[in-house]
Amino acid sequence: MSDGGNDAVNQSEDGVAAGPSRRKDARRNKETLLEAAAAVFVTSGVDAPVRDIASRAGVGLGTLYRHFPTRADLIIAVYRHQVEACAEAGPALLESAPTPHDALRQWIDLFVDFLVTKHGLAAVLRSDQSGFEGLHAYFLDRLVPVCTQLLDAARTAGEIREDIAALTLMRGVGNLCIGAETDPDYDARRLAAVLVDGLRRPS
Repeated sequence: MSDGGNDAVNQSEDGVAAGPSRRKDARRNKETLLEAAAAVFVTSGVDAPVRDIASRAGVGLGTLYRHFPTRADLIIAVYRHQVEACAEAGPALLESAPTPHDALRQWIDLFVDFLVTKHGLAAVLRSDQSGFEGLHAYFLDRLVPVCTQLLDAARTAGEIREDIAALTLMRGVGNLCIGAETDPDYDARRLAAVLVDGLRRPS
């Protein structure tokens, strides 16, 4: 996606070529905008005023529009950003968690958070608006292999049963998250933890 304007030709406003520091600032601004947008979407939905997102990120509207010319561009970028964060967490948790099952449980917590905080995204992603149609496939392509890696590690360690596939587990967790958006007393994480604990091999 082009950032447009002077960014597209990699120049500053005074015509001087942008150096590494300026490009680093632009990347940092984009990352901050994505995090701010995700937080605003949770509380106010995907139709929240873009000025609220810019304000939370501490940047001007011009900066927001240079990175994301349309609301659809922003929504798609937030979705991809959150999927990537969830995907990258899997291998990191396998390295840091005490056991593969602990890594799986922690990753499922992150997956639940992603599903529950996707406030308003589900409806817009089901729309026929250009750019959204490939996101579900992208979600599966990135996250199913990560969940598979976690399950395989827990199986190899002898911690969980053999007869569960990653996509089946993810669908089950997704079903447990239904209703969490509208009921503050609904604890999707706790229910998902019960499901993951149920994968353990009988002792």
